[in-house]
Amino acid sequence: MSLFFNSETMRFEGSMHEPKRNRNVFLDVKPIPDDNGTIVNPTTGQVRRNAAVFNNRVGFPPITPKEAFVNTATTASQTNMVYESSKPIYLVLRAIGVFPYTRLPSGETAFILAGPSMVYCVMFFLLLTVYIVFILLNRIEIVRTLEGRFEESVIAYLFIVNILPILIIPLMWYESRKVVSVVNGWVDFETVYHKTSGRALELKLRTKAQVVAILLPILCSLSVVITHVTMVDFKLLQVIPYCILDTITYMMGGYWYLACETLSITAKILAEDFQRALRHVGPAAKVSEYRSLWLRLSKLARDTGFSTCYTFTFICLYLFFIITLSIYGLMSQISDGFGVKDIGLAVTAFCSVGLLFYICDEAHYASFNVRTNFQKKLLMVELSWMNTDAQTEINMFLRATEMNPSSINLGGFFDVNRTLFKSLLATMVTYLVVLLQFQISIPDEPSAMLMHSNSSHS
Repeated sequence: MSLFFNSETMRFEGSMHEPKRNRNVFLDVKPIPDDNGTIVNPTTGQVRRNAAVFNNRVGFPPITPKEAFVNTATTASQTNMVYESSKPIYLVLRAIGVFPYTRLPSGETAFILAGPSMVYCVMFFLLLTVYIVFILLNRIEIVRTLEGRFEESVIAYLFIVNILPILIIPLMWYESRKVVSVVNGWVDFETVYHKTSGRALELKLRTKAQVVAILLPILCSLSVVITHVTMVDFKLLQVIPYCILDTITYMMGGYWYLACETLSITAKILAEDFQRALRHVGPAAKVSEYRSLWLRLSKLARDTGFSTCYTFTFICLYLFFIITLSIYGLMSQISDGFGVKDIGLAVTAFCSVGLLFYICDEAHYASFNVRTNFQKKLLMVELSWMNTDAQTEINMFLRATEMNPSSINLGGFFDVNRTLFKSLLATMVTYLVVLLQFQISIPDEPSAMLMHSNSSHS
């Protein structure tokens, strides 16, 4: 370190043998160029072209009140693309009492405990609970009076298990603050993305969200009606709550699908923009900016799983239970042939397996695009024409992708990926074998009566 006294400025000046530029890049850091494309060092006054100066305390260049007034409407429309894309799903979830969120005039999403949305959701939940209790008491009475085979009792219990999705509503209330935080985190990400790339984040998912929001409730109601027509006596008053509960379960699957699709598409857009930006002058600054964006995206991927960890842990276990009982009911009656009752079991098993697979597959695909696919893009970057700073930034970017996990994890319980689906199916096969062995060990009622009569005659 060398120091000398400057008589003009009346202060000590010197150098600390620092690197060519500051390498501490924070999430909110952005280069501050002027209108002419040059950058002025605020400390020395030196004019530098094609360089980068970072404001680590603020993150973005200051704007005048006039600029803020002009850009307010534009920024609001350009930083709510994720919410607008998933808005149909959110509206349906709020309509069925699951997600009591409130949109503020500022464009942010909030969870207000005493707000109108929460009051509506509580009233909906109370009415649905009263209805479900009535149905549950009726189902319990039916199970008590059963005198048939073991597999018929198991199938009867299936309708009691189908009532469990009512627990999704209070679980989502508990996690609504975290979900709202993720929604607002996307707004922050879009703001930084717009300042970095100069354009809004175009997802083009609104049509998919509308299709999911319309078709899922219809298909859920149709599957419930088919199940009740083929398996039990059709009673409209008993079918309605099951339609609502199935819609809650599968709409949560729709929410998961849109959340993972948003992560996947955003990761692809970010990777393409990153490769395009490296073709221009000054790649070192661009690499640092896109590393900051990727770190935000990686955090959003982790927060997506953490925000609904209890809800989707319950959903995965519930689907595992439903699949096991449905497939057991089908396999236990193979000897009697495929009957009308088996249609409902087949529909239930097929829909549950499909939902569980999509939950695992979409999370696996999102994690792959956020991390692995992005690493491939980085490894394909041509470094020979870049300067030392740019090459160092690329290496730091690769290290950041290694050190920051992007897998979607449900609160530390387990990672949601295809391995989870395979593990659940393997466990399900084990339970099916146990149930079938237990069924074989129990003699049929006619054979038992025949054995009893033979022993009495002898």
